[in-house]
Amino acid sequence: MTEAGLIRAGWDVPPFVHAGYTLRQGGVSAGCYGSLNLALHVGDDRDLVLENRSIAVRKFALPADPVYVTQVHGTDVLWGEDAGQGAPEGDALVTCKRGLPLAIMTADCLPVLFFDPASGTIAAAHAGWRGLAAGVLEKTVAAMASDPGEIRAWLGPRIGRSAFEVGDEVRSAFISADSGAADAFRPSRPGHFLCSLAVLAVRRLSGAGFRQENISDCGLCTYSDPSRFFSYRRDGRTGRGAALIWLDPA
Repeated sequence: MTEAGLIRAGWDVPPFVHAGYTLRQGGVSAGCYGSLNLALHVGDDRDLVLENRSIAVRKFALPADPVYVTQVHGTDVLWGEDAGQGAPEGDALVTCKRGLPLAIMTADCLPVLFFDPASGTIAAAHAGWRGLAAGVLEKTVAAMASDPGEIRAWLGPRIGRSAFEVGDEVRSAFISADSGAADAFRPSRPGHFLCSLAVLAVRRLSGAGFRQENISDCGLCTYSDPSRFFSYRRDGRTGRGAALIWLDPA
C-alpha cells in the first residue's frame, strides 16, 4: 500500500510497528537526485539532503530522526541507540527501543526489515549480493537474539531479476556454499546470468530458521519504475531511497 510517499510494508505485525520504503517524489533535490534523495554520499548538495531528511520525518510522521549508517556492502550489525547520528560504518541496524526509527538506504540493493513479536526487537539490513553472500542477513538475525521461527521479515523494493545481470563469479559465490542457490540465476548470455536477490534472500532466511509464511515480499523493482524509485544500475549517478522501520513511542 502506498501512503503519503511511502510504500507501507504488507506483513503480519501489530499496529504499533511501522515500516515501509520511501518514494523519490516530494523532496528538494534536483537533477539526477530529484527529489527526495536521502543519501549524503552520492554527490548531492548536503544542505538539500538534510532538508530531505527533515521532510521525511514530517511527511512520514516519524517519532524522531532516523538512525543512518555508512553502508559498505559488509556484514557489521549496529545497535541503533549506539550508532547515534554519526553514521558509522555498518550494513544493518537493530533496536528494541521504542520511538527510534532505523533507516537503510538503497538504489537497487535489497532492503530487509525484521520484527520479533516476542521481544519487540526490530532490525533493518542492506542486502546487495555481496552482503547476502557474506551473511549479512544471518548476522542481523543473530544480533536480534530471537527465535528465527517467529521473526517476521519484509523484503522491500530492489532491482528485479530481469534487470540484474551478473557474471559467473557472483553465481559461484552462492552455489559454492549452497547448490540450491542456482534457482536464483538464469542464463542470459555466455558467462552471465540474471539474478534474483529476493530468491537468494529467502533461501538465506529459510536456512537461518525462518518459516516461509513469515517472509513477505513487496515484489517491486527499482530499475523498472523510474518515476518512483532511484536505481543505480539504470541511471548511474542518482539518489537513494530508504527502508524505514520504527515502533510507536512507549
